Amino acid sequence: MINTSFLEKIATVIIQDYATKLDETVIVLPNKRAKVFLIEALKNETDKTILSPEIISIEDFVQNVASIRSLDSIELLFEFYEVYLSVTEKQHQQSFELFANWAKTLLQDFNEIDRYLLDPVHVLSYLKDIEDIKKWGIEVENKTKLLENYIDFWKLLPLYYEALDDHLLNKGIGYQGLIYREAVNNLNHFSNSVPNSSFVFAGFNALNAAEEKIVQHLLALDQAKIYWDVDQTFLNDPYHDAGLFVRRFKENWKYYKSHPFEWIVDDFSQLKNIQVIGSPKTVGQAKIAGSIIEKIINENPTRSLDKVAVVLGEENLLIPVLYSLPSSVGALNITMGYSGKNNPSQILIAKLFKMHTNALSRKSDSYVFYYKDVLDVLTHPLVAPYANVGHLVRIIKENNYTFISQKRIIELNANSSALFDLLFKRWENGSLAVLEDISSLLLIIKGNFDKDNEEEKIAKSFVYAVFKVINKLINYYTNHYHIDNIDTLYAIYKQIIDVAEVSFEGEPLRGLQIMGVLESRVLDFETVIITSMNEGKFPAGKSQNSFIPYDVKRELGLPTFKEKDAIYTYHFYHLLQRAKNIYLIYNTENDGLDAGERSRFITQLEVEKQPNHNLIFDIYNPVLPATAYQPMVIPKSEAVMDRLKEIALTGFSPSALTSYIRNPIDFYFQKILRIREAEEVEENIALNTLGTIIHETLKGLYEPFIGKFISEEKIANCFKLLDEEVLKQFKMVYKEGEIKKGRNLLAFEVAKRNVFNFLKMELEAIKNGDVIKIVALEQTYQRELTHPSLPFPVLIKGNVDRIEQRNGKIRIIDYKTGKVEKNNVVLKTWNGLTKELKNDKIIQVLAYAFMFEKEAGEMPIEVGIISFKNLKSGFLPFAFKDDKDLDMIVSHQILNSYLEEIVLLLNEIFDDAIPFEEKTN
Repeated sequence: MINTSFLEKIATVIIQDYATKLDETVIVLPNKRAKVFLIEALKNETDKTILSPEIISIEDFVQNVASIRSLDSIELLFEFYEVYLSVTEKQHQQSFELFANWAKTLLQDFNEIDRYLLDPVHVLSYLKDIEDIKKWGIEVENKTKLLENYIDFWKLLPLYYEALDDHLLNKGIGYQGLIYREAVNNLNHFSNSVPNSSFVFAGFNALNAAEEKIVQHLLALDQAKIYWDVDQTFLNDPYHDAGLFVRRFKENWKYYKSHPFEWIVDDFSQLKNIQVIGSPKTVGQAKIAGSIIEKIINENPTRSLDKVAVVLGEENLLIPVLYSLPSSVGALNITMGYSGKNNPSQILIAKLFKMHTNALSRKSDSYVFYYKDVLDVLTHPLVAPYANVGHLVRIIKENNYTFISQKRIIELNANSSALFDLLFKRWENGSLAVLEDISSLLLIIKGNFDKDNEEEKIAKSFVYAVFKVINKLINYYTNHYHIDNIDTLYAIYKQIIDVAEVSFEGEPLRGLQIMGVLESRVLDFETVIITSMNEGKFPAGKSQNSFIPYDVKRELGLPTFKEKDAIYTYHFYHLLQRAKNIYLIYNTENDGLDAGERSRFITQLEVEKQPNHNLIFDIYNPVLPATAYQPMVIPKSEAVMDRLKEIALTGFSPSALTSYIRNPIDFYFQKILRIREAEEVEENIALNTLGTIIHETLKGLYEPFIGKFISEEKIANCFKLLDEEVLKQFKMVYKEGEIKKGRNLLAFEVAKRNVFNFLKMELEAIKNGDVIKIVALEQTYQRELTHPSLPFPVLIKGNVDRIEQRNGKIRIIDYKTGKVEKNNVVLKTWNGLTKELKNDKIIQVLAYAFMFEKEAGEMPIEVGIISFKNLKSGFLPFAFKDDKDLDMIVSHQILNSYLEEIVLLLNEIFDDAIPFEEKTN
């Protein structure tokens, strides 16, 4: 049996001592979450039907005492900005963005000053004096405007505080610290107004000065009792941080001079099994937490998991942990919310902000969007199925729209809808109009969901969470109209969405409990699994987000990181206090993201080990596979063989053969399965696109000369038409892509330069006496290959860039925009021709010779390549090097040797016993 939990003890006291006046009893707890558990404990303590006493959190209680409404951090920032504008001279006023950078820190300091009941004028002028001393030695004439403004800022702090105080109190609202200060000022009135009420404060640890004063006041009037939950191990050790605050209260409070201190327990030193597990990275910790729970279930399948808690040191572990839980978990209660950052509706709104803020920043009358922003919005799962924009997405990709105006998008979309119109409506009428449009947009999205679909109910709750945030912003902007900037709106939206969580629905009293560190206050569990036990996570470590220096905080009694660490220490040890089985999981990686050395709390447990604690240390490493990647092997099925026969009938291109040599799996995907690469917007011209443009330009310039001899005049005319032809081909191939600036302008100039140099080379050849007649340009040829060893005839088919008659020979040319050297087209042996990828150019050009052989008749044939990156080498002919002889004419003998090798390759492709095997090198 678990030691009686703290809440069970409180329930006993309430039923025994307050049974006659439960309606006048108020129980004050550190947080709202513990209320459900206390009600359950009260229910178990009595067998009668009773009215529950009022149970509230300390913050709500203090708010009741002060009679002031609390306002959230963003609303406070807006209110403070109004105050700032009213007390700052016009010429020194900052924009809201600049103001917000320092105002958040200053408001935090105001909050601390108030919670600890310090004199704000004293603290804030102290800060000004420190800054004055820092600048002491600077002569008057050396003081710059910047420096003077800096010192003026510190002088104004007391004025800011006073003005904000008055402004908020007049409205009957306040931030936490102000409410605490007002509660203290209102104490006598409050205690007189509820003379018969009894207050029970339970489970507290760190109290700020205002809370101390309130509690002590009610204790002195005998209107309250306070019950601590502190273990003697921590209380009696003067150096143990878990007892830091309670030791102070026990020694300093007047009440304890004449009253007993309740309760000091002895639970921590009892028998405990503590297992400390290290694992690399965050996901490893989640997997271990899941396997521990699986082990607990397997050991006792009928056991309820309501006494098992998973406490996450980091909130972003929630989703990995949920995915790691075994399916046998059953009931589950998650007290943490699902982060607003990952909410799909939020991601859509963030993308919408990005698209419109980028459009506004371009300062163009035509309101121009960037294609990636547009596609991000159009392909979002909340838009794509309902806006009917597949056609528009395809147009943008196929036409290479890099930047696209709002007007053009609306013209291109044939299927307009209310959803589409709201997405692309201009954001030019101020922040309030934008927010109202987003609100309408979310309502349309909500309307698209199916009411009965369970998954869509979840999506709807995500939409609702963002909808609430937007409405909150509409509310702020209606009251604070002078902050009207879309960038500022986006910054504020991002801050609010961080705290706008989607709650999980669960049964709080049943099943496995998953919570953050703060939610675990006052609760006791039998088995506790704590993750992220690393420095910087648990405890959170130093963070100096304040204008008040450390030594000043120490002097004034404000909390420093030492006190914040002590609060974490108490939470940690309280989790362990009554637990029997404890699992502490930490990340073994010391560097990189989410890393840090092992938590000091683990070291402390080790160094200050209790006699009854069984402490075990383990390191878990994931099993690494022996091979990182298994190459694909696809056997040739009957369907594959049928497809190969079909290709043999319709034609094997030389590039299909070289693609098989490069990687049989590529051949399988492209030729057998006919999978094409997805159409993407080419923001910068790709090399293959540039190649197409050069090919098409040469075709366009030379087409009038097919079947004719080329003269110097004809080439000279080509020079004149060059610019116009390149531009025309760019427009045809690259469509709406931007070619007037950036890399694309360079590509445009490169294409022109390549064609210009080619024409120059051609002109020089004619001047040197070459007689050139164009036979064909970009023409498709085919020829059937029959061979005794082939199972069936195979059609070889391909597109030849240029065939010409030059000085009595047929010359077949393949243009290459990449670099090709002379040795790439020289062959020394036929053996293994189709085994080496470096022979791909030879295989290609000889295929063209085979296809054109009959048309050439008796004329000798030479084949080769013109490489635009190696134009100075001119035409690079194929040559077979036999000993010392270099044979450049494609003879029957050469073609026969070539075909023997190609037949070997084709037989391998057609052999159903040889699978398609991926090449990984």
